Amino acid sequence: MGSADRGAILVRQRCASCHAVERSGDSPMTAATPFRDMGVLYPVRDLQEAFAEGLVTAHPAMPPVELQPTEIADIIAYLETVSGTGPGR
Repeated sequence: MGSADRGAILVRQRCASCHAVERSGDSPMTAATPFRDMGVLYPVRDLQEAFAEGLVTAHPAMPPVELQPTEIADIIAYLETVSGTGPGR
């Protein structure tokens, strides 16, 4: 099981320049989905496979993302927390 606290650190370091990663606020890049919406738009657990394979999107500004298994678990835990879709919501 991942740590939402460690996931928060990761997304603030690696994702916040484009995505809104907190419970409120706009994404710095308008086309970047806020993290709080990802758990509503997609089953967060389904994103685990995408993270493991390396995120590659059709969006030209999105860099390729490669994560270690522990980082994936931490980001999943954070996404569940920030979107309110995780266990104990």
